[in-house]
Amino acid sequence: MCAPEWYDVNYVINPWMAGNIHQSSRDTAFAQWKTLHQHLQRIADVRLLHPRQGSPDMVFVGHSALVQHGIAAISSFAHSQRQTEEAHLRRWLQDAGFLIWETPRETAFEGEGDVVFDAAGDKLWAAHGSRTCKQSHKHLADAWHTTATSLHLVDPRFYHLDLCFAALSGGELLYFPEAFDAASVAKIEAAYSPDKRIVVSEAEATQFACNVINIGKHILMGKVETDLADRLRNRGYEVEDLNLSEFIRGGGSAKSIVLRLSDMDVTHGSASNA
Repeated sequence: MCAPEWYDVNYVINPWMAGNIHQSSRDTAFAQWKTLHQHLQRIADVRLLHPRQGSPDMVFVGHSALVQHGIAAISSFAHSQRQTEEAHLRRWLQDAGFLIWETPRETAFEGEGDVVFDAAGDKLWAAHGSRTCKQSHKHLADAWHTTATSLHLVDPRFYHLDLCFAALSGGELLYFPEAFDAASVAKIEAAYSPDKRIVVSEAEATQFACNVINIGKHILMGKVETDLADRLRNRGYEVEDLNLSEFIRGGGSAKSIVLRLSDMDVTHGSASNA
């Protein structure tokens, strides 16, 4: 995680930022971030990245890389406003002993924002749209000698995959089908049986219902003003829904604020690094 010491909405690079320039409260954002940090510490070993002045979006560290099995693929941000973040995270990951998989500048890729492993950690789901280019998918699959299923995002409000798609540890999928084109929905529904699909409504999706942190049976999520938290609890998850309103102004919620560094050892019950 990276504290929101310099967080603000200073520019518009996604639809959620429009109308929110300098409207966020840094004090409120820090209080919300601290609450999330405290909850996450109970289920994971949390490491901190030092925030840097001039990089107000560093708090959304989940967009900055994809990490698995000690390999870290550093993002190549589409917008210049976020490119300053890359060197800071690269240095931190190198110092921590991760093997760095570099992404060419011309191959836009935005970390866990657009590329995630399935629940088994074997295969990649990868989105392309306004922020990550399709050409990056093979490059990333090569890093882990695996395959990537490409999905096309067509609704600009859901500019990242993690805003409309969450593969949960129990084998379920939390998703908003209307964010994808028809071919992508067909791929998703071929991989997940109807009983494993948790479809969120547009009202839920626009409250960032899919942008959740999931470790084992634990789910941390921003508040969604529907019965979604109870629907997840009915499937056996322990859900904490937190107020993360200040970060929605910038285009992210719980999942965007965390970068996963290691895998959950479900067999032995140990927590992941975040």
